[in-house]
Amino acid sequence: MIGMIKRFLGQNERTNSPSAEAAGSNHDIRIAVCALCIEIARIDNRFTRQELDALIATLKEKYDLSAEHAQALMDEADQALEDSVDLWQFARLINNNYTIAEKIAVIEMLWQIVYVDGKMHEQEHYLMGKLSTLLRLSHDQLIDAKRKALNAKP
Repeated sequence: MIGMIKRFLGQNERTNSPSAEAAGSNHDIRIAVCALCIEIARIDNRFTRQELDALIATLKEKYDLSAEHAQALMDEADQALEDSVDLWQFARLINNNYTIAEKIAVIEMLWQIVYVDGKMHEQEHYLMGKLSTLLRLSHDQLIDAKRKALNAKP
């Protein structure tokens, strides 16, 4: 089952072909983005059902995944977080593969998770600042992404 999910998400057994490397890289980037989402959702020590539902919905939409595959991606990202020392490895992967516009979209996604409950906690505020620095985004880009995320709320 896990093998099928990994193949679906693009982590085929690696060959020397560029398409296999790109597929593996895309999967790794998805894990990196998802890991940041999980970290922002649980930074205040309350990973609520509302945040979980928002994260799964976001992953399904952003990566065109089924609920089962979104959950599998979350499970892999959660394990990657457990195995990591810090968030730099995830940010580095994103920085090496995403444009500024794509990194801003990631920050917008993170803001949406922050504001799922209608408020921002101190720890979320701190982590968003840290993540914008790790992703090499300016304070203005961080604030613009926040405004866009808040305006997109239903």
